[in-house]
Amino acid sequence: MKVVSVVGARPQLVKLAPVAAAFARTDHRHVIVHTGQHYDVNLSDVFFSGLGIPDPDVHLGVGSGSHGVQTGRILAAIDPVFEAERPDWVLVYGDTNSTLAGAVAAVKQHIRVAHLEAGLRSFNRRMPEEHNRVLTDHAADLLLAPTEDALRHLTREGLADRAVVTGDVMVDVCLRVRDGVLAGAHPRPDLPSGVDPDQPYLLATLHRAENTDDPERLASLVEALAALPLPVALLAHPRLLARAEAQGLKLAQGAVHVGRPVGYAAMVAAVLGSVGVVTDSGGLQKEAYLLGRPCTTLRSETEWSETLDGGWNRLVPDPARLGAAEWVATATRAAPQTPTSTPFGDGRAAERVVETLERWLTVPRRD
Repeated sequence: MKVVSVVGARPQLVKLAPVAAAFARTDHRHVIVHTGQHYDVNLSDVFFSGLGIPDPDVHLGVGSGSHGVQTGRILAAIDPVFEAERPDWVLVYGDTNSTLAGAVAAVKQHIRVAHLEAGLRSFNRRMPEEHNRVLTDHAADLLLAPTEDALRHLTREGLADRAVVTGDVMVDVCLRVRDGVLAGAHPRPDLPSGVDPDQPYLLATLHRAENTDDPERLASLVEALAALPLPVALLAHPRLLARAEAQGLKLAQGAVHVGRPVGYAAMVAAVLGSVGVVTDSGGLQKEAYLLGRPCTTLRSETEWSETLDGGWNRLVPDPARLGAAEWVATATRAAPQTPTSTPFGDGRAAERVVETLERWLTVPRRD
């Protein structure tokens, strides 16, 4: 069996790591195509070296652009790759422009498509990630759902006949790296200047378009972070840096100390060292949950609704509307007494993904 994995952004590279390792333990041919959607070395190359992922077989180097431009570039560049490889499966990951473009290009060439992390829904159609998820799920031949909640979403959309719950591959890598960090196998996190890793701090990220593109919205969120009583280690995505510079907004103010994105092991170490997380990232919400740190999500919805159970994750779309005291109490709250559960699987999802791809090769394609 030959499988082409299409990746291009940080969360996809993390998901790729256990999948690539699972394929390496078989006789199957696994081809990695990196679209170059994230072209910053801190968002791409560092993950290949830090997580032991094989170098990409193909690097498309599409770079940045509007959603339409970027998706179009990936489509144009990946077409000849699929034509040359003719794989049994194209495996796409998550909810980025690379996900949708890989799925569409494969469908046009009558190649089977499997969607890893299928069935997630925020039910916010203003989010480009939501468009990518829904369109990819409805185009794919096989839907690899990470949770029972994701399967329920697919069932409501009439897609249950091609959906399989495998568990979440992020659990595989997160738990492995966590154990390595706790055992001292990874260096201490490289936090921004002014944040003492031996003292309480909050870890923050901010990158989604709905939070960064509106100058008033972004300024309000940075002001809320700046007012917190603990140091805030803001690991600034290139998108955030670009938007802040264009808007003339100073990110480093008050409690906020600005650093750059870090490799996955360093991120896990930073979460473990923190007393809590403030983010708009889907992946980091789940990592905080898995690592036992309370998370405050700067959105009105989450695709990982399981993290809300027990108060481990709280949605705060607008800190200003909470009032200063309630905002501080929410962002700095202690970890709940209620233990986390295991809705995302047992850490063997990548093996199930490979086994499911093998098994579904015998199922006729939907032509």
